[in-house]
Order: sequence, then structure tokens, then C-alpha cells
Amino acid sequence: MDSTRPRRPTADEDAELFWERHYRTRRTWDARVNPLLAETAAALRPGAALDLGCGAGGDTSWLAQRGWHVTAVDISTTAVERVRDRARDLGVADRVATEQHDLARSFPDGEFDLVSAQYFQTPFPLLRGRVLRTAARALRPGGLLLIVDHGSTAPWSWNQDPGIHYPTPTEIAADLDLDPAHWSVLRADMPSRRATGPAGETATVIDNILLVQRAAGPE
Repeated sequence: MDSTRPRRPTADEDAELFWERHYRTRRTWDARVNPLLAETAAALRPGAALDLGCGAGGDTSWLAQRGWHVTAVDISTTAVERVRDRARDLGVADRVATEQHDLARSFPDGEFDLVSAQYFQTPFPLLRGRVLRTAARALRPGGLLLIVDHGSTAPWSWNQDPGIHYPTPTEIAADLDLDPAHWSVLRADMPSRRATGPAGETATVIDNILLVQRAAGPE
């Protein structure tokens, strides 16, 4: 959960450079697990997990401390280096692999029991549905893809456009276009919660949640 607010990018800015500057100049690295990931994964048997857009690494650290082997991916080299350093400090370096990827161009190898995409939203052009379909296909039989998106605009968000549209879980599922014979939607809802902004302010926000499971049997 990244509580540091990024500035609005300029029209000609490169995505990798933008996020690298954001993490390189970040003042604090108070990495906390996203609560909806913790809620989903708490009862699961640890296996192999993929953390898409790992950022400060709160989710990666939480999973690794509970026995998961985590591949943490981010577009920012600084982010993945600091996640690797934090894993070493926590004594879980043997359970964390970090990789720098611009997911618009490349995707990590491997098969996973859990793929977490927490607030995997960007102000830059990205064929997000294609990336998330690739993530779903990287699941082992019975594996879970958890997508948690912003469903409302927080007062501290850099984008205060009143016309912004946040895709609903139903729209996200439609964009994934996964064969229902091989993937099942386990959860699709829009709960509200109290969130804390970068300056300590609080507000009620909405999360859009989609949880998809790959069929356990052969395709």
C-alpha cells in the first residue's frame, strides 16, 4: 500500500522514468500489507505468489513472512532493490525474488498459486486487460488472481477529474474475457473502507474487487 502520492505526469513523460523518480525521491518506506490481500490470503496454504507492481513491498513482505515464495515485480529499479533489501532485513530473502519489468513489454516467467494485482492502475497507456489475462494464464490449477482497484477518488488523489470512470468488477471481468470453463469468478464486489492519505488525512473510499480462480482440473 503506497501512501506516498505521486505527482501528475507530464504529457511527454516516460512511464519507467516517472515511477523511478517517484520511488527514488520517496521520503518514507512504511510498507504495509493491503488489507484485502491479507483477508484473501490469510487462510490459503502458502505457495508461489506473484506481486504485480510491488511498489514499497508491503504485500511481498507480508506473504514471505507467512511462508510464500514471492516474485515481486515493478517498473522501478529502485522499488525492486528496496524490496529485496527489506526482505533481507526481515530474514526472508530466500523467499523473495525481485524483477524489474515494464509489464507493457515483458512479463515474469513461472507458474503461481496466487497473483496479486493491488491498485494496478497507471496514468500511462497500458493494455491492462492483456497483462491481467497473461497473469491469469500463469496460474497453476486452482490458483487465484486477486485484482483490487480504486473504485472512487480519494481527496488526496492527484487525479480529481469528476468525470473519471473506475471500471466495475463486472467490467474488469469482461475485459479479461476468460473462458468460464477454465476460470471462475469467486468474488466481485465494491466494499467501502476508511483510508489514510499521505498527510494523515482520512476518508471513505471504495475498492473494486475481482477474485478469479483457475480450474483445478486439466483444460
